[in-house]
Amino acid sequence: MATPVVVERAVITVEGLDQLIGVLRDRGWSVLGPVVRDGVVVPGPVSGVDDLPTGVGDHQRPSSYRLRQRGDDALFGYASPATSYKPVLLPERQLLWRGTARPDGFDMARPDDAPQRRALLGVRSCDLAAIRTQDRVLAHRWKDRPATDVDYLAAREATFVVAVACGTPADTCFCTSMGTGPAPGEGYDLALTEVLDGEHRFVVTVGSERGSEVLADVEHTPAEDDDLAAAQAVVDEAVGAIERHLDTEGLARLLDAEVEHPLWEDVAQRCLACGNCTAVCPTCFCTSVDDVSDLSGQHAERWRVWDSCFTAGFSYVHGGPVRSSTASRYRQWMSHKLGTWQAQFDSSGCVGCGRCLTWCPVGIDITAEARALRSTARTVRREDST
Repeated sequence: MATPVVVERAVITVEGLDQLIGVLRDRGWSVLGPVVRDGVVVPGPVSGVDDLPTGVGDHQRPSSYRLRQRGDDALFGYASPATSYKPVLLPERQLLWRGTARPDGFDMARPDDAPQRRALLGVRSCDLAAIRTQDRVLAHRWKDRPATDVDYLAAREATFVVAVACGTPADTCFCTSMGTGPAPGEGYDLALTEVLDGEHRFVVTVGSERGSEVLADVEHTPAEDDDLAAAQAVVDEAVGAIERHLDTEGLARLLDAEVEHPLWEDVAQRCLACGNCTAVCPTCFCTSVDDVSDLSGQHAERWRVWDSCFTAGFSYVHGGPVRSSTASRYRQWMSHKLGTWQAQFDSSGCVGCGRCLTWCPVGIDITAEARALRSTARTVRREDST
């Protein structure tokens, strides 16, 4: 993971960014960055700046995602990618162990492959905050808790993070409400702010010792006051462009008090329980296991796979699922994400990336549902008491 160092700020050009990608590759990291695939921006293999989505922006609204041409040379001119970098650290499907039956017993072994060294290029502030959240949940980097997901931790320590400040947030973004952006917080090795005003350049902030070592091999110049002001202007403009908000004051207590609110049934009339929101969420960490064997019955494997609190089987215990209705599943998801996560991990489970809005087939908006709950909660309690 990134080791904090004294902040150093520099400037690189587009050619310098291409050189940075080359340096990372030369040092043994495979670089994953934003690429256009199947009509969306997603993380993919990057060998140079030519692979990045030059001049590509996006329109994101509830249940709608479309790419657009910006008419400039921005390399990071979109909002959050369609998917986050979570699968790099927590794969959708991961082998936990394999075993072979012997006449005198059963041999088990964990995979001995070392995690691939990856450099994540273009990590938005919301996704960087999500990685910090996953660090708390899976690597238990808080409260001195000893339990650690060893696979996650190994992948995390083998990962180099190049964050990029968001300059063009989408309609679905609300990172400012969650305190997660649009400027990157802690946890990066290098952070970039793309400046298009004047010479196309990137203001670089060093966040770790290895970030400083990598930057030393890239042509750069010290950041001047004008560069820093231009970078701050990018962030300030992004803050001003974010119109969607979520009031988090007392929200955890409100969700805990309103488990019988009719809102949950109202949402259930629209919700398909498809699990899209959990699949694209950069912080959802729920998993299940699949045990498989070959036809001979001599070989078996256990795989960890992503799961969702929207599936009927997720809460299954002897006799049936605990949450059998769509209303109860949506309530569980939203209450955990915005409420009980605080008690578990001292943080919100939401980073305001807006993907759950964009990729919900029916456009359910978690910020609107929270407002509706807040605006009607007192009325509902008063009616129940009469």
